[in-house]
Amino acid sequence: MSGRGRRAVLPPADHRTEPPIAPDGLVVTVMNKAGHKQAYDFADLPVAEPMQRSLAAAFAAQSRLWNSRRTAGNHWGRLLVFARFLSGLEHPSQDLSELTAATLKRWRAQHISTNYGKSILRTVRTLLQNAPQLGTGPVAEELARRVPSPRPSKQSYEEPDREQVLLAARQQFRSAWIRIRENTLLLESWRAAALKEGSREWQIGKILDHLACTGDVPRTTSPSGKHHVTNRRILGGKSPDGTWGRLFLTRMEVTALAVLLTDRFAWNLSVYDRMPAPTAAPSVGETGSVTYQVQVEKRRAGGGRWFSTENITDSGADSPGRLITQALEATAHGRALAARLAPGTDLLMVSRTRSLSGADFQDLDRPRPVGLLAFGVADYDAKWWAHSHGLGGSPFQRARRTTVTREGRPMHHSRGTHERTYVLPDQRVQRASRDIFEAGAREALEQAKAVVFAGNISNMPDPDHQETATVDCADDTASPWPASQGGCEADFLLCLACRNAHVHPGHHPRLADLHEQLQSLRSVLDDHTFNERWSDHLLRLEDLRDKVSQTVWRAAQDRTDDTDRAVVQLLVKGELAP
Repeated sequence: MSGRGRRAVLPPADHRTEPPIAPDGLVVTVMNKAGHKQAYDFADLPVAEPMQRSLAAAFAAQSRLWNSRRTAGNHWGRLLVFARFLSGLEHPSQDLSELTAATLKRWRAQHISTNYGKSILRTVRTLLQNAPQLGTGPVAEELARRVPSPRPSKQSYEEPDREQVLLAARQQFRSAWIRIRENTLLLESWRAAALKEGSREWQIGKILDHLACTGDVPRTTSPSGKHHVTNRRILGGKSPDGTWGRLFLTRMEVTALAVLLTDRFAWNLSVYDRMPAPTAAPSVGETGSVTYQVQVEKRRAGGGRWFSTENITDSGADSPGRLITQALEATAHGRALAARLAPGTDLLMVSRTRSLSGADFQDLDRPRPVGLLAFGVADYDAKWWAHSHGLGGSPFQRARRTTVTREGRPMHHSRGTHERTYVLPDQRVQRASRDIFEAGAREALEQAKAVVFAGNISNMPDPDHQETATVDCADDTASPWPASQGGCEADFLLCLACRNAHVHPGHHPRLADLHEQLQSLRSVLDDHTFNERWSDHLLRLEDLRDKVSQTVWRAAQDRTDDTDRAVVQLLVKGELAP
């Protein structure tokens, strides 16, 4: 049943799911979301046949959760590393039931020190936990040990590096957008019969109409079988910019667009392979704005959480939605041609391949090309784009990390992932946080200074001082808490925070008893009440105790008399407060 309560369509009554493992128990077939299959022959593993069958069964059990060939391939490669480890032992285990905790400890020790090794450990650990032979005992306990997550190897961009990447992407995509926009206007004029027949603009418009319908300009085949641009003089040459690039983005130009989108919206590279063209509707109450609904598919989020929708508004040149508007304009002809060649196709990130034979399609997890059109951005596109601009490696992971840390909130991931993977390990965030930590430390220091005994300690009373319930006051007219009619209106407990306070040995018994009474309140009051009313006074008393020494303080407790106790009770009850 769907999230809105509609019943899902049931398969035919005679439907049967084909088991992933072959009858011989050695070949496992994995099918991705698009229906493409890949077989893995466990007879190729360098271990005994019983071990091969057990590993195949564990692999098949886990494969039901996968939807891509890449995931299956990663698991296969890491399981092969484990098999080679077993084969290299002096006495290799013949089956999983013969595995020992000592063997797994040795396996763990070999790989725990690197990020890739941790990934191998986590993958193999999950597979082995599917094996019934390892469900209990010391081996199961060893498999239950936590494997630390790999430390992120990518850091966010420093601002100069980010600007360098964005400058390259902006220049390339904007140039392509302007080129396609100008040629689109020319094509529309030709179709509206607004051009003088026979003129150069008219001839180009006719070529553009052919290009929009077929995906290529007219070509002539030479006797040698090679294809040449028929109208290259009119078009100004035979380069992509002068021929089919007049209406279509190249692979590198659509990669540049993806870089800009990732910097703006923090979308993963894989999102662009299946992103539908955004739908638009006028913004409520706004005639000059348009709001796009963008559907984002992230398959790594797990079943039932693949799709999310973002509303992005184009309200002007600097608004987030302006890039969406330009992306729709730049890909309009590619999307229209794809829809004619393969009805129902409406993917945003479409580009034209250089080869007249179509795209070299190898990654079966990505959408199939349609004629001369390819969709999305492949890993090798990202790497080649970076190489062509003199940048160090694919920019997508670092650009996404930069945007996430800049925005300071989860973007297509959980709060835990946001803090654990993006914020805490990021060096740029750590440097930016130093000022915050320093300010917090200074604030804590000032607060600590505010809750220390601020008065003076003397050996004997001064007859010129005025006695209070807690200390002697040297000058109540210079109080930090002056009364409107003169004098001091502070609580007697606040005397401990006043620079006019003087404490001599005659005060020690009463203050020691007050300290003991406040400590007893801590055990009966909730934290909020105690901290709000009594905590600062207790801290000042403890600071005073440390200054006169704990030995003197303990001796003073033995000299407490009934008058001291009575005054302390009145202070605690608030009956001596002004």
